[in-house]
This record gives sequence, structure tokens and C-alpha cells, in this order.
Amino acid sequence: MEKFYKIMFYSTLIISTLMTISSYSWMIMWMGLEINLMSMIPLIQFYKNIYSIEASIKYFIVQVIASTIILMTIIVMMWKHSFSSSIMENYSLLILNSSLFMKMGMAPFHIWFPEVIEGLSWTNCMIMLTWQKIAPMTMIMLNINYSVFFSSIIISSTLISGIMIMNQTSMRKILAYSSISHMGWMTATMMCMQTIWMWYFIIYTFTTINIIALMKMNKIYFINQLHSLKWSNPLNKILYSLNFLSLGGIPPLPGFFPKWLTIQFMMQENMTIISSMMIISTLMTIYIYSMISISSMTMSLEEKLFKISFKNPSKMILSFLNFTTIFSLILMTSMYTMT
Repeated sequence: MEKFYKIMFYSTLIISTLMTISSYSWMIMWMGLEINLMSMIPLIQFYKNIYSIEASIKYFIVQVIASTIILMTIIVMMWKHSFSSSIMENYSLLILNSSLFMKMGMAPFHIWFPEVIEGLSWTNCMIMLTWQKIAPMTMIMLNINYSVFFSSIIISSTLISGIMIMNQTSMRKILAYSSISHMGWMTATMMCMQTIWMWYFIIYTFTTINIIALMKMNKIYFINQLHSLKWSNPLNKILYSLNFLSLGGIPPLPGFFPKWLTIQFMMQENMTIISSMMIISTLMTIYIYSMISISSMTMSLEEKLFKISFKNPSKMILSFLNFTTIFSLILMTSMYTMT
């Protein structure tokens, strides 16, 4: 019964996102977001404890407020005869984008996001950090422009996440603030080229899934558990460190290439100040990723470093798939530089 319960809500979760990104009507997009919300709430409450119930209530309240604003904005936008000028339409798009940013948990609408992530299981964290970003970002992509509003969202997301991540010990909150930072980079990428955004999101998704899978297998929730945990397989330490460094954008790992292309196209569009602020803010998150990687690499082992066991090779498939994307990214980079 439990398997049918989860399969049903996972199916509606996927169908609602596909309905949103494939629709041409704002109203149907809103309906897809609502079905997505109603599918996610039972999945959060599947693990019956006080933290998951609190997270589901917070998530429901924030999403309902954002959905209400989206619906009211769509209704106003449909009354085109009430617009005396284009200023009213611009304000409507501003409110619509703000509510979509609230749904994703981007700064300065991010207060709820780390608190909700802290109360979720690793599986729900993976869904919240990856799949739940697709529908709102697709809707934002339809009306994104070079405005002060989008520039302020990008700078605040990268800057606030870089500052807040410095004081965190929970791995789930670290990934939450990391997601806020990457959403800011992806928004800047959408302003440049949608193809780069697609590659960025794929690499971010693969890397996040790898990290969450490794932490779920080893039951890691806080940074101090990295020091007390004795890894049975040294290969886990290497893959764990490489994935975190890739998430930070350290060259020549896969996470570096979409940021490189984003900076390149932003410089071509004379967006020097925004790109400089994004790079400075990302350095703070790279410091945390480097600290976590060094901690995992210097932990004590019961086995020798070169005695690597491959009893469960299926656990390493995602990590190897992640790093094979580097070759396709190099090919894509060479194609862009040749054109």
C-alpha cells in the first residue's frame, strides 16, 4: 500500500511539472504548480515525525501565498483592456516574477527555504533541490529581461547565500544555501543563453544527487559527523570531495564550465559589475566546500588508502556519470569559441 501511495504522488509530481513547462497558457501553468504542491505535501509527511510535519506546514503556507499572488496577477494580466499603459503590465510581471522567486526560495524570499529543507529526509531534499526548481524557472524564462529587478535578485541570491553558508553546521542547510546561490547563477545564465542554463541545471542536478546519495548511504547530517565517521571505502572520500569541489565550480571539474560560459557571455553583454559581484560571492561558498572536502579527505581510516573495495559498484555509478559530462562540456565550449 505504501509503495502505491508513493508511486501515485511521484507520478502526479512529474506530470504536473511536465504540464507546466509544456503549456502555452498562464492559467494552465498555475494549475500545474498547484497539482505539484498537492503532490509534494503528502511526500513530505510520509516520514511521520515532528520535523517533517513542521516542514510541510511551512512549505504549504509559503506556496499557497505565492500561488495566490500568481493567480491574482494572471487575472489582472488577462484584463488587457484595463491597462491604461504598459506600466501596469510591467508591474504585473514584476509581481509575477517575485512570487515565482518565492516559490523557488531565492533571496530575498529565501527565509523559509533552509528551514523547510532542514526538516526533510534526504530523498525529499533531493526532490526539493532539483525537480521542484524546473517549473518556476521555466515560467521565469518566458518573461526574463535585462532589468534592475533581475539584477538585484541575482546579486542578493549569490551574496546572501555566501554569507549565510559561513555559519552553518547542518549539511542540509549548506545544500539549501548552495541551491540559492546556484539559482542566482542560473537566472543570470537565462539572461545570456537558455542552452547554457540547461547544461548548468543538468550538471547541478547530477552533482547534488551524488552528494545526497553519499550522505544518505553514510547517514551524515552535520559537518562534525565527517570527522567521527570511519569510511570503509577510501573511494567514497575521493568522490565525496570531488563532487563538493565540482558544486563550488573548481576547475577543471564539471561545475566550473557552466559558470565559465556564464561569465563569458555576461562580459560580452557588458554586465561587468554583476559578474564581479557573483564571482566574489561564490568565493565564500567555495571556502566552505573546500573545508568540507579537506575534512573528508583527512579523516582516519581503518583500511589503507590503496586498498579499495568494489563490492557495491552500483553506488559509484552516479558519480562516474557526473564526471563523464566534462567531455561533452569541453566539446560544447569548443563549439562556442569557434563560432
